[in-house]
Amino acid sequence: MYRSLYSKLIEWQKRPSQKPLILQGARQVGKTWLMKEFGNKEYEQTAYFNFEISKELHSLFKSGFDISNILSGLEILCGFKIKEQNTLIIFDEIQACPEAISSLKYFCEANLKYHVIAAGSLLGVSIHQGTSFPVGKVEFIQLHPMDFHEFLHALDKVNLLTVLKSNNFELIHAFHYQFIELLKQYFFVGGMPEVVKSFALSKDFHQVRNLQQNILLAYENDFSKHAPLNQIARLRMVWQSIVGQLAKENSKFIYNQLRSGARAKDFEIAIEWLKDAGLIQKVFRIKKSALPIESYADLADFKIYLNDIGLMCAMGNLHQTILLKDHHLFTEFKGIITEQFVLQQLIAANYKPFYWSPETGISEVDFVIQRGNQIIPIEVKSNENLKSRSLSSFFERYKPETCIRTSLAAYKKQEWMENIPLYGFLSWLESELYRDL
Repeated sequence: MYRSLYSKLIEWQKRPSQKPLILQGARQVGKTWLMKEFGNKEYEQTAYFNFEISKELHSLFKSGFDISNILSGLEILCGFKIKEQNTLIIFDEIQACPEAISSLKYFCEANLKYHVIAAGSLLGVSIHQGTSFPVGKVEFIQLHPMDFHEFLHALDKVNLLTVLKSNNFELIHAFHYQFIELLKQYFFVGGMPEVVKSFALSKDFHQVRNLQQNILLAYENDFSKHAPLNQIARLRMVWQSIVGQLAKENSKFIYNQLRSGARAKDFEIAIEWLKDAGLIQKVFRIKKSALPIESYADLADFKIYLNDIGLMCAMGNLHQTILLKDHHLFTEFKGIITEQFVLQQLIAANYKPFYWSPETGISEVDFVIQRGNQIIPIEVKSNENLKSRSLSSFFERYKPETCIRTSLAAYKKQEWMENIPLYGFLSWLESELYRDL
């Protein structure tokens, strides 16, 4: 299975000296597979340790931070000599042992040439709960669910992916209907690797839904196992409200939708727990378009999306027959599934998106990103109705160099705006936006 983040691991490996690497991401996004695949392909041997399984591991790290002693203990546990540079040391589910997290500092400071990668499904939660963390002594990489390009690769559609990446929209449009069908499949299946693998092998949508429901259940089980007891009920209330919140006419998160009289302070810990666990994405509102964009974020107004589009369809109980109904899947829940798709592709391209809405008026631009010294508004259309009043309003106010609409329609460049087909949005992001950087 192809993951684009693999190239980042190669870059880390080839640096003359590197800090221990922490691979972050929600449960079941493929962290363990990626680390093992990287070790098997790029190193002579891989020393894999899971802190949720081995009690001996915990004892080893609780006895102190002498790296020589730790390495000797690790060699006993794995059964072979750990060699500098030729062995990849993997610490999986490292959040289960706070001392192991702290030890990464000493691996860094020992100035040895051991390559260490650590990962943990709830590592973000552990960091923000007071675990002694080696600030400045580690590197971070974030792994998200598979994007549309990785999905095409998994389905062995490499030739079509090559066409997409060409950004030759005349050629791309020749395969328009194939791309639409693949896009609909991605909307339903999503990007969780186990689900994608199952679909690639069987094309069984019923099995897809069963796997998605299992993942959602595992997430909710994590609430009970790992969240503070006084937050569990609130976590469930927030989690179960997300699809309904987005489907409202005004899709910003409203506390009163959770229960009558609810306030921000009642639920902010629960929301941050979900974010730190990698289960949700918060998109903040900006009131004006100015640089740096993050300075103009209104932290009180935000939308909450899920981490994966397929899981959103599962939470919304969308049946597989929706795939047969022309473009219904794109407009379900008033188009929020399409917004979820665009959000995931933006994150895959390493952007932090915001949305824009002025103090007064009904205009709203779905996403706004900063690229260098440019601010780029992005309007998402879930069908081929290309009226863009909100995007036009943004353009009239701020006159940005680039305005983007992404929809099911073919590529079209106008004087003030470009329309990018949804299926070509990520390839456009990766080529056009990075071309001048």
